[in-house]
Amino acid sequence: MQSAEAKFNKNSLLLALRRYSSAVSDMEQTILLPSLLRDVPSDQVWDSEEAEESCGDLYGNYLMLKTIRNAVESGLFHLGEHKPEKRPELSDTQLDADPEALFRFHLSGLFSVMCDLTKRSQSLTEKYMDIIGVTN
Repeated sequence: MQSAEAKFNKNSLLLALRRYSSAVSDMEQTILLPSLLRDVPSDQVWDSEEAEESCGDLYGNYLMLKTIRNAVESGLFHLGEHKPEKRPELSDTQLDADPEALFRFHLSGLFSVMCDLTKRSQSLTEKYMDIIGVTN
């Protein structure tokens, strides 16, 4: 008999969401004193200046990762809250003509974001372990 997780393809979005949630839970359980992360610069490259200003140190990253996980798990994000200004890589005519292409485009983007956030959570946990002097 297969476990529930084994039934999913390794590239499943649901599995990516579970991995992210698990990574953030591990991060929360490991980081007992998040204040130690204050003023420790983040070496991650951000796409926008706003993100860089709001999460310039590891403490900001910690809070951001927890907030995203809470939003994902509780479904706090509503469709009307965020409307993208433009759709990269696909023209409007392609999107109107092929809804499956639109679905695949956004699904692959979401999968990529979740994998990146999982890696950031794991990296933050490892950095915290280095800060407090614990080796893996």
